[in-house]
Amino acid sequence: MTTTQERRLEDTVLGSAAGRFYRHQNFGTGLLGGVGLGFLLWLLGEYTVNNNPNYGTDMVVTLTMLGWVIGFNLGVGTFNAVLHWILGHDQTKEDELYAAGVGQGKSRYWKYCTDHKVVGTQYLILVFVLFFIGGTLAMMIRTQLLTPNSSFLSPQTYNAIVSIHGMTMIIATIIMVSGPFANFIMPIMIGAKDMAFPRLNAMSIWVIVSAVPPLMATFFVGGVNAGWTTYAPLSVQDGPAMVCFAFTIITFVVSVTVAGINTLITVLTMRAPGMTFSRMPVFVWASVIGGALGLYAMPAFLLDMTMMVSDHATGTSFFVSAQGGSGWLWENVFWIMGHPEVYVILIPPVGALMEVFSTFSRKPMFAYKMIIGAMIGIAGLSIMVWAHHMFTTGWAPDLAGPFMLTTELISIPTGIIFLCAIGTMWRGSNWVRLPMYFGFLFIWNFIVGGVTGIYLSDVPADDYFHGNMFVTAHFHYTLLGGAMIAATAGLCYWFPKVTGRMLDEKTGRAAFWLIAIGFQVTYLAQFYEGFKGMPRRVANYDPIFAPENVVSSIGAYVLMAGWIVLLYALVSSWRSGSIAPANPWSAKSLEWQTLTPVPLENFLEDVTVVNDAYGYGERAELQVHAVFGSTSDAHHGEGH
Repeated sequence: MTTTQERRLEDTVLGSAAGRFYRHQNFGTGLLGGVGLGFLLWLLGEYTVNNNPNYGTDMVVTLTMLGWVIGFNLGVGTFNAVLHWILGHDQTKEDELYAAGVGQGKSRYWKYCTDHKVVGTQYLILVFVLFFIGGTLAMMIRTQLLTPNSSFLSPQTYNAIVSIHGMTMIIATIIMVSGPFANFIMPIMIGAKDMAFPRLNAMSIWVIVSAVPPLMATFFVGGVNAGWTTYAPLSVQDGPAMVCFAFTIITFVVSVTVAGINTLITVLTMRAPGMTFSRMPVFVWASVIGGALGLYAMPAFLLDMTMMVSDHATGTSFFVSAQGGSGWLWENVFWIMGHPEVYVILIPPVGALMEVFSTFSRKPMFAYKMIIGAMIGIAGLSIMVWAHHMFTTGWAPDLAGPFMLTTELISIPTGIIFLCAIGTMWRGSNWVRLPMYFGFLFIWNFIVGGVTGIYLSDVPADDYFHGNMFVTAHFHYTLLGGAMIAATAGLCYWFPKVTGRMLDEKTGRAAFWLIAIGFQVTYLAQFYEGFKGMPRRVANYDPIFAPENVVSSIGAYVLMAGWIVLLYALVSSWRSGSIAPANPWSAKSLEWQTLTPVPLENFLEDVTVVNDAYGYGERAELQVHAVFGSTSDAHHGEGH
C-alpha cells in the first residue's frame, strides 16, 4: 500500500455497528417505503374522503403522492440524522464516515451519501435519466408533427406529452450544472473539504429523485392538458394528474432551495485561506449567483402549486373564478418565477464555459470583474421583467414601455459576457479539444436565441409571435442550444476529474457534428413556421405548414442521434476509457491540482491559495505549490 493510500480516509476500517440504519437502506428500500406509505394513505383516502363529490378523488391522489414522497425519503435514509437527534442519539464519527460512503465501493452511489462528490455523480446520473425521458417525449412530438393530420397520438395524449416534456426538460436543465458540478467541482475549486451542510446536500438529491415518479404518474391518471406552464383556470379544471404534477414541483422546489442555501453558505464560509472573492473562479461566482437567484424565484412556483393543490383537494378557490378566484394571480406568480428561472438555468453553464475558454486558450480570463458584474446585472434585471411574458393579455398597457426597456437592457450584460468570452480566446494559444467545440456552438446558438428574444420584448412583434412556433424555436435556441450546449462543454471538460477516465473524443466529435447540424435544421425550420404563423402546442395543423414540419422532424431525428452517440461515448469511456491523469488539461484551478480519484476530503494537505486560477503565461508559482508543496504529485493521480 502506498503512502498516499495509507493517508486516504476511504481506507479506514469501520466497525460493524457503524452507520446503524444506513447499513440497511438504499434506493431499493426507498422504493419499498414510498410504495408502502403511499398505498396506506391511498387506502385511508379511499375509505374516508373518496365519496366527496367535490374533491374526493383529488384528495385521495394528494394523500397518495404525499405518502410516496415521505415514504421514499424515510426508506432511503434522508431523515435518519433528524430522527436520531429527536430521539437523543447523536451520530458517532464512525456513523458519519459510513454516511460519507467510506468502505462501500460503488454501492454508495445507490445510497444516501454525504460525500459531495458522490452527490454530484448521483445528480449527473439523474440528469441523464431526465434528459432521456424528455428527449423520448420530444421525439414522439416530432413524429406526430411529421404529417398535418397524423393519428400517431390522440390530441389529448399529445397535449399530455407536450406538458410533461416541457417540465421534465425544465427540471433537468435547472439541475444539469448546479447539481453535478456545483456539488462535485465547486467545493474543490475553493479548497473546501466538503459542502457546508453535507446531510442537506445528500437530502437534496434524494428529495428530487422522489419528485420524478409523480411526474410520470400523470400519464396514468388522465394526463396534464394545461401545457408546461399549467395556466389557471386550465390547471384547476384539469383532472387529478394536476395534483401529481404539483407534487413534483413542490418537492423539486424544496430540493432546489436546500441546495441553493448550501451552495451560498459553502462559498461564504468554507473557502480556503487566500481564496478571496477576487480570486474565486468564474464558475464559483456563477454557482453562487444562480443559486441566489433560484432562492428568489423558485418559491413563487411552490406558492402557485400549493394553492392549486388546495383548490383541487380542499375546495379553496384561489384560481376558481366562479368562486371569486383569479387565473390572473396564477399568471403573475408563475412568471415571477418563470423569467428568472431562465437565468437560474443559464448562468451556471456559462460560468462553466468560461472556465473552458480560459483553459483551452491558455490565457487569463478577459475582464474577469466585468464578467462577474454582468452576471449579477443579468440576475438583477431578470427579476424585473416577468410581465413581458404577458403583453398579449392586455394587462397594464401603460407599463409595457418600461417592461420592454428593462427586457432589452438584459442584452447589455449578456453582450458583455460574449465579448469577454471572445476576448479570452482572442490571440490565445487555442487548443481545440471537444469542450471547445461545444463552446463555439454555444456562441452561435445563443446569439441566435438572444437576437430573436429582442423581437419578443416588443409588444407589436410579440402580439404576432407569442402563440406560434417562433417562440418555441427561440426558447430552444436559448435553453437547449445555449445552456445545455454550455453544460455539455463543462461535462466534457470535467469528465476526467469526475470519472477518472478520459473521454473518447473521436466518438465525441462525431456526436458534436450530428448535434450541431441537427439542431440548426430543427429550429431554423421552426422559426420559418413561426413567420408563416403556425400555432404551437397543436397536434394537427394546416397542410400549408407541412414542408417545414417535415424538415424540423428530420432535423430532430439527427439531433437525437447525436445525443445518443454522445451518451455512448460517455458511458463507454466511463466504463473502460483510458485512465486520466490528475490534470490532463494543465489547468490552473484547484480541482485539477488534487489527485484523481479525488480523496474523501479533497486534498491531502490543507490548502492556502496564493494567486488566482487564471495565471496562464505567468512565471509566478502555481496554486499547486500551495496545495502539495511541489508540483510532482499534482500531475500524477491514481487510476480506478
